[in-house]
Amino acid sequence: MPAGPAAAHERRSASDATGGALLGACAAWALITAGVHGGSPEGMLLAVLAVAAGYAGGRICGALLPVAAPCAGALAGLGLAVAAPRLTLSPSSPLGHTGATAALLILSAGAACCAAWAARTPSARLALRLLAAGVAGAAVALGSPVGCAGSVVVLLCSLAAARLRHRALGIIGLAAASVLVTGASLALADDSLPEGLTAPLEGSIGHHRVLLWQDALGLAEREPAMGVGPGRFGDVSPVAAGDVLADDKPHSATLQQASEQGFVGVALLAAVFCWLLYALWLSPGSTQVVLSAGAALTALTAVAAVGNALSVTAVTTGAGILAGIATARPLTDESQEGAAVSSGYR
Repeated sequence: MPAGPAAAHERRSASDATGGALLGACAAWALITAGVHGGSPEGMLLAVLAVAAGYAGGRICGALLPVAAPCAGALAGLGLAVAAPRLTLSPSSPLGHTGATAALLILSAGAACCAAWAARTPSARLALRLLAAGVAGAAVALGSPVGCAGSVVVLLCSLAAARLRHRALGIIGLAAASVLVTGASLALADDSLPEGLTAPLEGSIGHHRVLLWQDALGLAEREPAMGVGPGRFGDVSPVAAGDVLADDKPHSATLQQASEQGFVGVALLAAVFCWLLYALWLSPGSTQVVLSAGAALTALTAVAAVGNALSVTAVTTGAGILAGIATARPLTDESQEGAAVSSGYR
């Protein structure tokens, strides 16, 4: 029925408009908080631009080259990770120097899985899944256990998506996993986890990182509405000020937003992630492609919850590109649909 595709197209157009409005709101709020408390909003503005440009580019490339575009993206991300393994500036990162590298590897694995499901021949699918497995192997060679674990999880989720008929269940599961990881990091900062969980988590993350998180949470409670200003955490945090190796960030995307831009900034960050999941749900692509990309983006949120990955432009751009590819409608599908509709009216 023509009304079905028309209604779906209208929902996707509304989703795109909502995403643009949310990204614009993030940029505007960074400027507002900087105007009130001072600071440097350029980091947030660059991240917003990177996500928007990556998403637009991914939509275009995904429509023109549904297999080649994600394959090229996977190879590009892997190349960046191999050529520039020290993308994070702070050696005190809980993920070591592989924080942003792990994120790039996870996104590369997700792109390879998307390309595999978009491929039409079994041999091409096998080759692209081997590429995703190779990304995990490269993570081991680069000394990034988090990148290896994340890539393996993305590959397993992509394979499991073959048995899932309703993508909404998968999207809900991914959202729940993101909430769980983010909530655990906030509970650890607030020292509200049971003792049996606090000790092992703090041991793996590092006591110094937990102190940074506690500082960020204290600043958020002191300035709940607007924070202390974008980029000002290092200026007002006693823990960061006393660490010569610190890079003036709490190494948690959620807590950085809360401390520098208040709970409004956190709400906007969460809204952007929810919009990405909603856009994936509305995607005209296959459920397997959608859930493969969603798994990679969810794994990225886990890395960002305990690290500084979203401060690297290559990571935010890659996330936008992957989301754009997964939400694109291949032009071949559009032409076939148009031919079917035309023949129905003859």
